[in-house]
This record gives sequence, C-alpha cells and structure tokens, in this order.
Amino acid sequence: MSLPASPRLPSGPRRRSLLASAAGAALLVGCSGGSDSGDPDGGPSATERARARAARDSEVLAGRYTAVIAAHPGLAERLRPLREDVLRHAEAFGAVRAPSPEASPSVSARAAGPQDGSETVPPSGVPAQEKDALALLADAERELAGRRTVVLAEVPGELARLLASVAAAGAAHVYLLTEGDG
Repeated sequence: MSLPASPRLPSGPRRRSLLASAAGAALLVGCSGGSDSGDPDGGPSATERARARAARDSEVLAGRYTAVIAAHPGLAERLRPLREDVLRHAEAFGAVRAPSPEASPSVSARAAGPQDGSETVPPSGVPAQEKDALALLADAERELAGRRTVVLAEVPGELARLLASVAAAGAAHVYLLTEGDG
C-alpha cells in the first residue's frame, strides 16, 4: 500500500520556525556575561548605548506604522496592534512613551485627502498602494530584527534576551504583514 502524496507546503518561513529560531538565539546568548565597563571618559557603557539605540529604532519603526496608518486608514485595524507592540518594545528598552496620537495633524490632514475630489496623496515616504506600504513595513521589521540578532553576541545576558525576544516579535510581525490575512 502506498502512502498518499503530502500536500504542498507554502513557501517561506513558517511562524513556528521563525519563533523557534529567535528563541534558540536567545538561549545561545542568554548565559553570556560580557563585561560592560563604561567609557573611561565617563560616557555611557556599550550596553547603555545598545539599549538606547534599540529604543530609538523601535520609536522610528512605530513612526513608520503611524505614517502608513495615516496614509491608508483601511489598514488601521490590522496595523494598530503591531504598532502598539513596537511602542511597548521601545518602552522595554527604556524609551519614555509620549501620548500616542494616531498621527500628527499635518500627516492626518494629508491622509484625509483634499476636499476638491482629487486623488489622495499619501504622506511622504509611504507608497500609494496598500500592498506596497505593507511590504515597506515588513522590510523595515525584517531589517531591524536582523540587526538586533547580530547585536546579541555583543551585549550582556539580560539585554541579549530582550533583544532576542523583540527580534522574534519582529519576525512574527513580518509574517503577519506578508502572509497573514489580517
């Protein structure tokens, strides 16, 4: 008796493999101590600089989400939870969360569109097509998760675990932006 042919699996990484690989990276670096001596001139330590950079990177990414939401209000329900995750990541790295308006007034006005019936112009830097805007966010998430994974070996255990966790969340965001159906 022969076995039936297995159905074709979708191409690309699966959610479980993305999360498992990031978790494995966290385990590999979780026990690394690394010295964290500050700058001899009294400047911030390498860990403090890495944490501040991670917070800024998350804030910039949250700004991209805000711009895409302003340009494509139809994506707001899908993107708001991801944006909130990114803001929580920034807070975890030490950023102070400001009140969160959905978008700045100038971005909101442009996203609302002109009153004369002409075509809406998205905020600067946001593609006009929703699919392209989602791809832009996915690329930004992918690139940032990759950079964070590279930094893991250079920072002490606690920060390395946090970076690995946030990189895994970024990989999950990439999946949701590219494969998920919202």
